Amino acid sequence: MTPIGARYNESMNTDVYRLPFLGAPLLMPDNISRREMLAWTCAGVAAAASSPLRSTAAELKTSLIPAEAFGYCFNTATILGQKLPLDKEVEITAKAGYQAIEPWVRNIQRYVDEGGSLADMKQRIADLGLSVASAIGFANWAAEDDAQRAKGLEQFRRDMDLVAAIGGTHIAAPPAGINKIAGIDLRKVAERYRVVLELGREVGVVPQLEVWGSSLTLSRLGEAAFVVIEAAHGDACLLLDAYHLYKGGNDFGGLNQLNGGAMHVFHLNDYPDDPPRETINDGHRVYPGDGVCPLGEVLQTLYRTGFRGLLSLELFNGKLWEQDPLEVARTGLVKMKAVVAAAE
Repeated sequence: MTPIGARYNESMNTDVYRLPFLGAPLLMPDNISRREMLAWTCAGVAAAASSPLRSTAAELKTSLIPAEAFGYCFNTATILGQKLPLDKEVEITAKAGYQAIEPWVRNIQRYVDEGGSLADMKQRIADLGLSVASAIGFANWAAEDDAQRAKGLEQFRRDMDLVAAIGGTHIAAPPAGINKIAGIDLRKVAERYRVVLELGREVGVVPQLEVWGSSLTLSRLGEAAFVVIEAAHGDACLLLDAYHLYKGGNDFGGLNQLNGGAMHVFHLNDYPDDPPRETINDGHRVYPGDGVCPLGEVLQTLYRTGFRGLLSLELFNGKLWEQDPLEVARTGLVKMKAVVAAAE
């Protein structure tokens, strides 16, 4: 007897059948007759036909996003210009109502250099009801030059140690060091990414491959997906950003091909229709909903692909850096929740 889309399970003395249109397996005794097997299969087809999991394209476009589907995180780049210490950034994030914070590694290091205790900071973050969703660093882990890459890996290890010390579990792995080089063999990038993933397992922090829209390498979603797949590592995952996807010339429809359940954080922001894509830069980012990004489509696509992680507000707008940081953080959270509600 030939199993249908499944393998033999010796421990249960059964053949496990997973039909391609069903998520749950069908368990069949190994002595089942051909007639019985056909009956089971037909029953599975009938169940699939009537299952609420089967949706038409039109139904998918109008699928609802539960209000609690995503968590909300504050990337401290949004108030980077105010040059606040880490403890103040943490306090603002909590007061504004976020569930998590995404600090910059250099500010964690600054906190240590000024005599701060990472153990105390970890406790403070927990006491405020926050988690450290991720962190932003720029180690040259993918550099082409062997010596530079070795130094980059040392820096990445130190960065991850800092993140772990305050309770963080993830860190950005952007194309720093190769962002100005075109034509790099992506298989080599995948090998280098696997190295940092293994390093992350030692520390307990997962490096997330980040797309940079202005980079000459890893500006495209397809490039990043290739690297993640070819790294062939259980912790491999993407860190995506609405602005960066646009800047890199990506079609948001490409998100449909991803396993959203493997992503932990998505950077949520918006951008205006002017300046054009060719000259727009980080400083032009605006609050979600204040620009022309089809965020409703983006969020619905992410939800359908299984993403249930954190939406992290990441802006670099100089005008916001001139404003009260707590008000900026509060406004950002209101705007994020509004675009999620509008996408329902």
